[in-house]
Amino acid sequence: MKVDGQCHCGAIVYEAEVEPGTTGICHCLDCQQLTGAPFRANIPAPAASFRILKGQPRRYVKTGDSGTKRVHAFCDICGSPVYSCASENPQSYSLRIGALRQRHELGVPARQIWTKRRMPWVSFPAEVAEIEGQPH
Repeated sequence: MKVDGQCHCGAIVYEAEVEPGTTGICHCLDCQQLTGAPFRANIPAPAASFRILKGQPRRYVKTGDSGTKRVHAFCDICGSPVYSCASENPQSYSLRIGALRQRHELGVPARQIWTKRRMPWVSFPAEVAEIEGQPH
């Protein structure tokens, strides 16, 4: 399915192909801090289909406890998160659901990760798979 999105102010516009039903929820501390929310909702887009049509996001590289480096891209005008990806040779981009125009068409999330960090008042339907930490 083709999707398109933009940051809040419209300075960054992009498009990609995604597979409906592959949305993920992350409850890790990084996602909570980077969004200012109790979790982040993402959908993967193959690198071959992801194109920035307007603007250029600012990039922040986060080094995880494992040593893995991950790029977090956001608009340097309005601060809206746009995507995250591997810091070198990304095979896919993790797009932020809230910034996609087609967000209501993507279906129920397939899984949630880092549920051991989930806020106690957050719940999802029983069919959304739960993984306590980082999937392998």
